[in-house]
Amino acid sequence: MMLAALPESTLALAYLFASILFIQGLRDMTHPRTAMRGNLISAGGMFVAVVVTVLWFEIIDPLVLFSALLVGTAVGTILAVRVERTEMPQLVGLFNGFGGGASAVVAGAELVELGSTDAIPVDVGVAAVFSGIVGSVTLFGSLVAAGKLHGLITTSAIRYDGEQVMKALVLLVALVFGGYLVASPDLFAAQLHADWIPPYWLLVLAAAVLGILLVIPIGGADMPVVIALLNAYSGLAAAGTGFVLDNSALIIAGTLVGAAGMILTVIMCESMNRSLTNVLFGGFGEEPDQEAMDDIYDGNITETSPEEVEMLLDTAKRVVIVPGYGMAVAQAQHAVAELAELLDENDVDVEFGIHPVAGRMPGHMNALLAEADVPYDKMRELEEVNPTFSQTDVVIVTGANDVVNPKANTDESSPIAGMPVLNVSDARSVIVNKRSLSPGFSGIPNPLFAKDNTSMLFGDAKGSMQELVNAYKENH
Repeated sequence: MMLAALPESTLALAYLFASILFIQGLRDMTHPRTAMRGNLISAGGMFVAVVVTVLWFEIIDPLVLFSALLVGTAVGTILAVRVERTEMPQLVGLFNGFGGGASAVVAGAELVELGSTDAIPVDVGVAAVFSGIVGSVTLFGSLVAAGKLHGLITTSAIRYDGEQVMKALVLLVALVFGGYLVASPDLFAAQLHADWIPPYWLLVLAAAVLGILLVIPIGGADMPVVIALLNAYSGLAAAGTGFVLDNSALIIAGTLVGAAGMILTVIMCESMNRSLTNVLFGGFGEEPDQEAMDDIYDGNITETSPEEVEMLLDTAKRVVIVPGYGMAVAQAQHAVAELAELLDENDVDVEFGIHPVAGRMPGHMNALLAEADVPYDKMRELEEVNPTFSQTDVVIVTGANDVVNPKANTDESSPIAGMPVLNVSDARSVIVNKRSLSPGFSGIPNPLFAKDNTSMLFGDAKGSMQELVNAYKENH
């Protein structure tokens, strides 16, 4: 209607403008200070691309379009506002899945629009097969990942005999239907050449099973990597659908998301000293070995109290706080930030040591601390803070476990062997704040808890940190 009368170059310029917004948005999201602006710019780019596409091609009535945008915006806003920060990884996982699923459905709808398998050009068919497989794997893999993160599905790696063979067979089934869609032979013509393009939807069904089989054997510790990888998949599926629709904006946006997701996945794998193959097929995440835990912990645990920790802090010149997922669960970031502020007011050098995979998604700890107004220049990455632990008087580990486990450096048989960790035991004194001695996602005991310079401050992170703040205030 209203846009179709404009020159063809108008559409290209609108897509170019949207693409520039996507690129600038991604650039801004590389730093916590500009991440919010990057989100808004990227959302603006997507709004431009969606509105221009729908109005230009007259896909639906503008009133329906804006009603749908309004409903989608309302649902997204409610989810973003009401979901707890600790549940953000699940929400991100679901968004990835919805993106992948939408790409698969849109590609299928375009094939149905063409009418039969015989009318599908080869290049469109290949792109649709790619989008259908990757999009469906993304949707159902993300549902499993979100279920594991939310505790609806066990976080342990679920392994079974013939696992890899089963995955290969399911993938083969999907590829066979994909090959049929592209080649469109006369075989089973009556059944598979129907207007609703049965081979495509059977391909999507097989890929759905594959998505479940791919993520089920992966333990909870690797879910941040899986979420990043599924994010990349969702972008690649969108790019594939862009080729099906011959839509340059969707190709560019999907490629950007796919590339960014793959880069993030590689960075996270390197942070865990794991290959992507090992993450996908290694089954990381053991059942806790109680006997091994008893051997390390029995008679070697020193318990402390907030008052005793306060006395340690009273003489400290430098303190490093290492947050983990337990801090996020307890929403202890404000108490932690208040403690850091009090120490800073008393001329104590305070910094935060942030492991790249702490929490359940990249940047999880940075976002929580930023919410509590912790200055960005106080947050140190692993490579920056590790050399400073030997000059640190007190390290407070709150809610972290695997990322400070020295087994990564000392036990080659450990599932976390070689993973870069925060070497907090180099500090003069280490305080570990945890509810119990239970293992982290790796399922292995942590010898740090039994070291001579480590004291355990048992309890909920928020309550413990607040008691420590109160004790510090009483004496300063």
